[in-house]
This record gives sequence, structure tokens and C-alpha cells, in this order.
Amino acid sequence: MIQKLKSYFALLKFRLSATVAFSSGIGFILAQRGEWNWASLFIFLIGGMGITFAANIFNQILEKDSDSLMIRTMKRPLPANHISILEALCIGLFFLMCGTILLYLYSTPKALAISILSLVLYAFLYTPLKSKSPFAVIVGAFPGAFPPMIGWLAVTNEFGWEPGALFGIQFFWQFPHFWAIAWVLHDDYTKASIKLLPTPEPSTKAAKIMFWYTICLLPMGWLPFFLQMSGITSALITFACSCLFLLQVMYLWKQPSKKAALALMFGSFLYLPIVQIALVLDRI
Repeated sequence: MIQKLKSYFALLKFRLSATVAFSSGIGFILAQRGEWNWASLFIFLIGGMGITFAANIFNQILEKDSDSLMIRTMKRPLPANHISILEALCIGLFFLMCGTILLYLYSTPKALAISILSLVLYAFLYTPLKSKSPFAVIVGAFPGAFPPMIGWLAVTNEFGWEPGALFGIQFFWQFPHFWAIAWVLHDDYTKASIKLLPTPEPSTKAAKIMFWYTICLLPMGWLPFFLQMSGITSALITFACSCLFLLQVMYLWKQPSKKAALALMFGSFLYLPIVQIALVLDRI
């Protein structure tokens, strides 16, 4: 029984789902004017987590065979046969239903619509594309960048430059982030025929492509300041983080190695939460 519960919990990819909820919460907080509504934020996060759980579960159902081929993923609940596909499907549909109902009742129509679009793009377009073309990363970058935008829409129900800026920062951040992961895990990905790097093999050319996407973060990080979403302090912190991030990419370009890619990967894990926390703190 305990093992079964652990398998159910692993199926949710809770840590990944929590990072998605964190990003959407940042957008929600930045969109609020005046006193923060903590109850609304909590309900929104629960609803968003439900849809995110569902997306992760559907992703694992579709990737069961490829997951069984990779060392990193072969012990997940589905490839390890701890949970059946039917069980996983029922759990995924349950969380999708609960998350949809909560966002429908307590959020806004546009936030719900983009949340469902995100699930569809991630689970049913990005996931099958991973084994066919590196173009999958571009497709996956959209649902990956939606969370802070969804948080903003949950408060305002209005598209605009502000949610676009939050989307843009997270959108361009994803390319060096995911390509660094793909570089580090290239051998494992090759076993499962997963094609995420922009080139067939880790190379100087791949690092060069990563460089041009990363350099877009430099101007993008100033948009929240110019749109009066936050102050100059967060803008300077974001610019400094973007410069350091760019230096890591440049080092990978100069020294294309798994060690440099690993350093970039960990740098990407730090970049986004530091930038987003700075935006919120600068509003207090």
C-alpha cells in the first residue's frame, strides 16, 4: 500500500508541478493591485496544479516505452509497471476535471483557456514531437512559458504587454535550459531516439544557437521595468543574472563539454526563481 502511494505521488512529478505553480503564482501576485488576495491565490494554485498534474501524467502515458529505455526514467511508475496505463489515465482525468472546475469557478475564462491549451501543447504535441525533431523544443517552449501569463490572466483576464513580458522572459530562458539538459543527457536520450538538441550531436554549433536565444534575455529582462510592473532594482538583478547566464553559454561555446553543459544546466535552475522573486520583492 505504501509503495502504491509512493508510485501515485511519483506519477504527479510534484517537484516539476511545484515549479510551474511557483511561476504562475508570480504572475498572479504581480498582477494584483493593492492588498494581495491570498485566498484567491491559493485556490488558483490548487486548480493550476491539478491541470499540471494531468499534463504530466498524460505525458508519461505517451512516453512509457521511451522512458523504459533510459536510465534516468526507467524506474518511473509506468515503465516499472507499478501503475497501469488505465490507472494513470483515470488519475490524470480526475486531476484535469478538478483543476478545470476550480479555475472555471474561481479564476477567469482566459486563464482557464490558456491552461487547457498548455496541457494540449505539452502532452499531445510536444511529447510526440520529441522523437521526431528538435522543433519540439520550440513547441514545448510555449506551454513552458505560459504559467506566469496564466497567473496574470487569472487576476485581470486581459492580454497585454505585461503578461507578454513575463511570457517572453520564460520563453527565451527555456532554450539554453532545455538544451543544456539535452546536452548532459544526450547518451540517454539517444537510446530512446529523443531529439531535443538543435544539432544531431553536442557541438560548438549547438552552443552558438543557444547563445543567440540567451542574448534575447538581455533586453527582455528590462520590459517589466519599462512597463512599470516592477522597479529598477529587479531590472538590474535580472540584467546581471542574464549576463552571467550568457557567460555560461559563451563558455560552453568555447569549451563544448558535458561539464560546461552541466554548469549551465544548474545555472538555468537558479536564473528563473531569482529573477521572479526579485520582481515580486521589488513590488513590496
